[in-house]
This record gives sequence, structure tokens and C-alpha cells, in this order.
Amino acid sequence: MDIRQLPAASRVTAILCFLSALCEGFDVQAAGVAATGITRELHCAPSDLGLFFSASGAGLLIGSVVGGLAADRWGRKITLTLSICMFGLFSLWTSFMPSLSLLTSARFLTGLGLGGAMPTLIAFAAETSAPGVRNRSIGAAYVGMPIGGSLASLLAFLLPSESWRELFRVGGLAPLFIVPALIGFLPGRGLTTCAQPGSARGATRVIQELFGRGQALKTLLLWISFFLIVLMLHLMLNWLPYLLATRGLTKDSAMLAQAGFGIGGAFIALGQAALLDSAWRRAGILVSITALPLALVCIALLPARPAIVIALALLLGGAILAQQVIVYAVGGTCYSVETRGTALGAAVAAGRAGSLAGPLFAAALLAGGRSAAQVLLGALPIALACGACVGLASRSRRSALPLANTILLRKPLREREPRAGVGDSDSKRRA
Repeated sequence: MDIRQLPAASRVTAILCFLSALCEGFDVQAAGVAATGITRELHCAPSDLGLFFSASGAGLLIGSVVGGLAADRWGRKITLTLSICMFGLFSLWTSFMPSLSLLTSARFLTGLGLGGAMPTLIAFAAETSAPGVRNRSIGAAYVGMPIGGSLASLLAFLLPSESWRELFRVGGLAPLFIVPALIGFLPGRGLTTCAQPGSARGATRVIQELFGRGQALKTLLLWISFFLIVLMLHLMLNWLPYLLATRGLTKDSAMLAQAGFGIGGAFIALGQAALLDSAWRRAGILVSITALPLALVCIALLPARPAIVIALALLLGGAILAQQVIVYAVGGTCYSVETRGTALGAAVAAGRAGSLAGPLFAAALLAGGRSAAQVLLGALPIALACGACVGLASRSRRSALPLANTILLRKPLREREPRAGVGDSDSKRRA
């Protein structure tokens, strides 16, 4: 049965995907906003914190690949449920670790669960939405992550620094509370595949999807875009509160700026998702590409006054998250249903490598004696390269937007995805 024929189930699935992403975002951000308390209690150097932040990124990378494969082989529902349960349990475990080395190990294991969730979430959102609003559905599912991160920042704002362990306890309990809802209300196994990726035939099909029939350039552009934009995202998620504090902002102002980064950025990202389904798609992409380096320069060089910094943090978050929505929209709609989980897992894994590199990049600059402003300006070439790759990926011949109404493959949709019926209206229009 095609889950697109179940509107109520689609709405419930979208809500559950949003809540799952919200839990993931809370847990990812918890590490960044807990950094001050961890440093004071465990007497850590910036380089030590870089390893702590990147341990989660390493787990995310591995978890994305494994989760994508599992989603195609055993179904979206079981993969998402197990991923959410796993990162909830290990986040709780993190809150009890007495040393930085054990904290780092716990973050790696948490990352394994986190990594499997996001590609499955995006696949669910793409497969349960109507063609004309698919980008908005993907965007709505994804923005749960930055909103969750902002909730972590707001909770850190209310808690004293020495209560940092409470952040991980909340981040562990919340996903465990939604697991029963995932089990009870997510539709079946998601989608049934024709060829299992674990088989020889399935592996060949995945390789063809990624690199065959002229797909190689688009796939590589997508992977590079994921890597660079996630590098920027995790650099800011983990280090922005610390960098703003070293520029002279109080802890409260830095936490509010981080909350603005996530919540304001999430609303901007939703607007970007809506633009991708409209005639203004190219203008929206151009604005997001231009805004990122501009926001970096301004936040590094303008006076560190709370009102200015909070507004710039909102712009910075919006620019990063808008580009994230663009690459998720490309990845969520340019592969067939049978291999979408695996293909998305590969793309997200490229991004997870960025989540590993971003915190280490900032840690290396700080360890070398660079100031907060110099760290932010040091990320400027990355932001420029990211914008170029995102722009090319969105304009490539077989991934032209609006993605919700475009097949991105030479063969008609009905030949590629007979079960899902995605984009049938576009197939008729092109015919």
C-alpha cells in the first residue's frame, strides 16, 4: 500500500519526524552549551574539547552509512526507532561520566544512534508528502534539529554552568519518551524495496543510482556540499557560545545568541523550503549563499554588543540552515525509493565528516593562539566554497529545482518509482 494515499498517516509521520529531529538537535547542541561547565569542572584545554565535540561527529558519520543501509534493507520504521532509542540511552549515560575521556567515548556511542536517524527522517518526509509540497515537508522535518538545539541553549540559559549534566539527562529522556509513539504510529516498514541493498543486485543498483547515467557529478557535488555546510553548522553549534563569550559577551547573552541561531535560523530555513517549491527558488538560493559569508564577517568584526550579536547570530543560523535545507531537498528527491535511504545515508555521511572536521578546525585555530574573531574569519573561505558547491548542486542538469516536482533522472518517473507515485504530475507535464 502506498503511504501517500494516507493523508492522516502522513501528517502524523511528519510530526514524529519533526520531534525526532528536535531530540537530535537538542543532543547535538547540548555538547556545545555544556562546554563552559565541562571546562570548569574537568579543567579541559580547547584541544581536549575539540576531541569531545568531534567524537560525536565520528559516530554520526558511521551511523549515517549504517542507518541508510538499514533503512532500505529492514525498513524506515525500525531503523528510526532503534536510532532514537540508542542515542537516548547513550545521552543519559553521558550525564554520569566522571572524566573527559569517558565523556568522549559516550559521545561517540551517542553519535552512532544520532547518525542513523537523520537520513531516515528525510526519506520518510520525502516519501509521505505530496509532490507540490515535498520541499516544505523535508524542511519541516529537518528544522526540528535547529529548534531542538535552541531549546538546549535556552535550558542552559536557565541552568547554572555547573549543572551541565542535566542537559544530557534531558537530552536522553526526551527521545525515549517518543519511542512508544514511533512504534505505535509510524506507518509499517516505511516502503518496501524491490532489491535489497545488501544483495549483489542491490549493491549494483545503489552504485548505478549514485554514479551511473551521468549522476556522478551531481552526487559528488552533493557530497561536497553536505561536507562543507555541515562543517559550518557543527563548528557554530559547538563553538559559537564559547567564541562569543571570549569576545566579551556574558554567558546569558551568548546563550540567547545561540538560541537565536537555531530558532530564527529554523524559520528562515522553512521560508527557504517554501521558496524551493515556488518561482522564487533561485533568488532564495542566491540570498542564502550570499548571506553566510556576510554574516561571518559582521559577527567577527562588529562590536560585540548583545543586540547586534543576537541579530547576526540569527542571520548566520538562517544562512547555514537554509543551505542545509537546499542540499537535503536535492538529496531527498533525486534518488529512487528503493535506494533512497542508502543514497541519503551516503550523502549525510559526507556531511558527518564535516561535523567531525568543524570542531577540530576551530580547536586547532584556538590552540594556535587565534582570537575568536580570527576563528570566525578563518571559516570565511569554507563558507565561500560551500556557497559555490550548493549553487552548482541545485543548478546541475539533473537536479534542477523545484525539486518537489522534478524527477532528476532521464527515465520517466513511472518507470523509476512505480510504487511511490512521486511527481506523477511532473511526468505528465514533461510528457
